[in-house]
Amino acid sequence: MLEPSHNHELPAIPGKRYFTIGEVSDLCAVKPHVLRYWEQEFPQLSPVKRRGNRRYYQRQDVLMIRQIRSLLYDQGFTIGGARQRLSGEEAKEDVTHYKQLIRQTIAELEEVLNVLKTS
Repeated sequence: MLEPSHNHELPAIPGKRYFTIGEVSDLCAVKPHVLRYWEQEFPQLSPVKRRGNRRYYQRQDVLMIRQIRSLLYDQGFTIGGARQRLSGEEAKEDVTHYKQLIRQTIAELEEVLNVLKTS
């Protein structure tokens, strides 16, 4: 297990769509076997599996792994505690996410309306 490091700066996440387990391991400073274990423990983590069961993680997976890492290594949560914390926050984040989507949709509809008015 990696030693928790409070001032350890994780690298920026490149603007790619998919990441291999090796890339995620580097981006999150977590060994691949730990990532595979977390996948079983946290329902929020579900990388896409392709040819030969290879895992491909998306940006939201990388962010979730960094959050899990922070809860376990920096904040001292147990796996169960971290899982509980994430499912509680997930509900709040869903509401926030939907509110953002609604605001964005309204803004886009207003733009369409303005285009229609001017043409």
